[in-house]
Amino acid sequence: MKILEIYIYGYGQLENVVIKSLSDFQIFYGENEAGKSTLMALIHGILFGFPTKHSSDLRYEPKHSTKYGGKLRVYHEEHGFAVIERVKGKAAGDVKVMLDNGAIGGEELLKNLIGNFDKSLFQAVFSFNLQGLQNIHQMKGEEIGKFLFSAGTLGTEQLSKAESFLQRELDARFKPSGKKPILNEKLQELNDLKVQLKKAAGRNNEYDELLMKKETLSREMLQISGAFQETTEKINKLKEWKRIESAVKEERWTEKTLNELGEVDFPARGIERIEKINQLIHPYKAEITSITNRVENLKEQLVDIQPDPELLTNEPVIVKLLDQIPIIEQAKMEKQQSERKLAEYDEQLSITREKLHLPLTDEEILHINTNIYMKNQVETVTRKKQKLEEMKEELEKIYQEEKKALEDIEKEVRFAENKILPQIERIPLEEQLNQKNDKKSFEWELKTIQDKIAFFQLENERKQAANIKLKGERKLQLLLFELILFGVFLYGIFTKQWFLLAVGLVGCISLVFLLVKGTKQTNEGNIQQTINSLKEKEKALQRNLQTAEYLDFKTLENRLTLDNQRRQELQLLKLKLKQQQSQYEKVISKFEDWELTAAENKEKLFSISKELNIPEYIGASFLAEAFEYIEQYKSICRDKKQLILKIEQITHQQSVVEEGISSFGNRFLQEIGHDLHNIAYLLRNKLKEEHEKLIKSHERANKLEELKADLKQKVQELELLQTEHNKLLLAANVNSEQQFYELGEKAKKREELLDRQRHLQDQLQYSFISKEEQEVYLSIHESDELIRQWEIEVQKIQVRLENNQNENAALNYEIQVLEEGGMYSNILHQFKQKNFELEEAAKEWSVFRLAQEILSNTIDKYKNVHLPRMLSKAEEYMSFLTDGSYKRIHLQKTGTGFLVERDDHTLFEANELSQATTEQLYVSIRLALATTLYEKYQFPIIIDDSFVNFDAKRTKKIIELLKSLKQNQILFFTCHNHLLSHFQREHILCLEKGTVQVT
Repeated sequence: MKILEIYIYGYGQLENVVIKSLSDFQIFYGENEAGKSTLMALIHGILFGFPTKHSSDLRYEPKHSTKYGGKLRVYHEEHGFAVIERVKGKAAGDVKVMLDNGAIGGEELLKNLIGNFDKSLFQAVFSFNLQGLQNIHQMKGEEIGKFLFSAGTLGTEQLSKAESFLQRELDARFKPSGKKPILNEKLQELNDLKVQLKKAAGRNNEYDELLMKKETLSREMLQISGAFQETTEKINKLKEWKRIESAVKEERWTEKTLNELGEVDFPARGIERIEKINQLIHPYKAEITSITNRVENLKEQLVDIQPDPELLTNEPVIVKLLDQIPIIEQAKMEKQQSERKLAEYDEQLSITREKLHLPLTDEEILHINTNIYMKNQVETVTRKKQKLEEMKEELEKIYQEEKKALEDIEKEVRFAENKILPQIERIPLEEQLNQKNDKKSFEWELKTIQDKIAFFQLENERKQAANIKLKGERKLQLLLFELILFGVFLYGIFTKQWFLLAVGLVGCISLVFLLVKGTKQTNEGNIQQTINSLKEKEKALQRNLQTAEYLDFKTLENRLTLDNQRRQELQLLKLKLKQQQSQYEKVISKFEDWELTAAENKEKLFSISKELNIPEYIGASFLAEAFEYIEQYKSICRDKKQLILKIEQITHQQSVVEEGISSFGNRFLQEIGHDLHNIAYLLRNKLKEEHEKLIKSHERANKLEELKADLKQKVQELELLQTEHNKLLLAANVNSEQQFYELGEKAKKREELLDRQRHLQDQLQYSFISKEEQEVYLSIHESDELIRQWEIEVQKIQVRLENNQNENAALNYEIQVLEEGGMYSNILHQFKQKNFELEEAAKEWSVFRLAQEILSNTIDKYKNVHLPRMLSKAEEYMSFLTDGSYKRIHLQKTGTGFLVERDDHTLFEANELSQATTEQLYVSIRLALATTLYEKYQFPIIIDDSFVNFDAKRTKKIIELLKSLKQNQILFFTCHNHLLSHFQREHILCLEKGTVQVT
């Protein structure tokens, strides 16, 4: 995936910023606080969601704008071009993804684009900064190898942290020779308890005897305590009886008196209630008499003021007719105006028909199709006709220009053809120039041959002297070898060693052959023959030079050069002519296309004219105007029909109102023969009078109903009072009020006794002496003497209890002495408890040990399956960065970590390398991870000033390496001006607090 454009709505200090045309290796340069970190955070935020409010990452919400978010335009290898937009919304923002094929989606489509990567994995693989290098600086020597291994597997130090965490947890729980770890401490405690358990077993028998004696004494003390408690309880109850004795006796007397009175059935507050009812009955009787008289008077008044019911029934119709009188007057004026306007419509129709001049009736014109589609067709055909006419004028103008240009070029071509040399004249010139070339070659060849003759003559003289000397020496050597080989041959014959015989024979034959050949070569190697041949060639060349004509070659060359230039000009003119002919033919082709289009438009125009019932000669020139007049005619006809209908409606409405008012005037008015307005006035007055009567009658009727309701209520209330009076007498089961009052006094006395009884019972309910015990205590007469005897007995029991307590204390002391050394059962309990704690701690240790084993197995599998391919690429990068000084990277045989091999085959652990070399190793591993194990995810690699600690040479090498990564886009952020010289200017974007500039 490659990021092509960045649009920032509002993010931190960046607002309304657009960055386009990002290259495959894009440099973002800016000083501190220019917005580099903001831009990187925006890219991460759009792809993976904005940080939440509870996150430790900055949200970069703009301070001066409500817009928050932005969008990226990217190219994806599988889905093509896409736009990813994320703005403020839910926790991580609302995202919208739009593909070029029209597909639109949200988070699911975005996950499909980014291969389900999350932010942490993306930053671990494709985004790194100074933090990774600073982690190396801050680590101890033995931790560096683990960190680099973790960076090569996950892209971060998480694997190294996990491994260190598990090892720390295991060490905190157990070490073979440790004392402080948890398991070590518990093992020591368990051993100590085991020793104490053996000692306590010997004293266990003595301890059991003391426990049995203590148990017997405890039972005896428990019995004495029970007797003490029982006696004390008796004394307390007797004292309590003395306190409540008078109240118990009074309660018994009250209960006896109530039984003598017996039950009294009397209503609650009966005396008070009957007196209150008697006070209300007399006023009610007086009010009922007064209301009855007023009802009779209102009935007499209602008879005298009754309105005319028939007139009031027809009131809505009459009022509606009376209200329409002003409308009828206005309608008369509208009718006059409509009649005038109707005459104007007839005049307009006549004028429009004359302009159309069509032999059609009104109905035929109204049935012509003038809908929106037909209007659009007319406008389209008319505009196209006008456009075709304009196009024709333009084509004619272009045709004349192209024709003139073609004729001018043809003239130039003919003029250029007349200026070049004919072929008959050019061929002799070329042949004469060729003779110049032959002369030069003859002269050069003659000089060469003469040099050769001189060389061979000198060589011949030198060799003749040397050959005489060498010939004798060589012949002597050959003869000596011949004798030796002949001796070998004879020795082989005598000793019958066939191999030596064959060697001697072959050697003799070979030396004879060489001797003969050397003589022959010497004879044939005579250089004189070569010199003679060269001299004959010299004579032939001299003859050719003598016969050659010496001409003015400079003039010939100038003529041919000029002719060549003219021929080139001719070729250019012919090419230009060919292009102009092509342009001319294009114009003619456009004329043909125009004629075809014009014919089609004309045919369509005639078709529309036929559909509109317009003659072709009118349609060809005035189709739009004719259509407009037809529309106008139809509109006037429709308006005319509506106007006629309106006049008829006004006439009908006027007649209905006049007839209705006259009819009601004859029915309800005594006077007749008045005009319409007088009848309306009299009807309104009549209605007003009847309404006044109706209002008065309603008021009287309402008042009458109120009085009747009030009378009815008073009668009902009086009846209720009488009923309540009778109920009270019935409830008391008496026949007169006198008997009711006597029974009330008796009920009052009983109520007082009941109150006193309840008071006494309230006092006695807090006593712990039950009623049965009260009956017993009523028979006791000398309670004080009895209390004194029980107190003496209590003192005796206390003395016995104190003696037992002293003996129990002595036993407890002896038992304590034994328990200070550790009683067997307690120590055994502690032993089992410690053993259980040891098992639980061992379980925790086994969990971390199992996790460490799983992690180790996972690392081993990764080392054997995936890591070799990544290491191969990391070795390639490392060798390039170090100019071949470090060529190989090996895995540690056990655990995690790397060994780096130098060019002299020396192996180094990561902590043994220099700081700069360690950083180069880290960069090589990170880049190899992105380009091998994650090669199918071609995300941009984001680098934030990760190489500021490198010297100039290392910086140059790392930048060359990044430029060679063609598979991934590189986004490089820096604030160091000296790094810009390594990049092309068109690939650098300058950031300046909210703005972006191309350097």
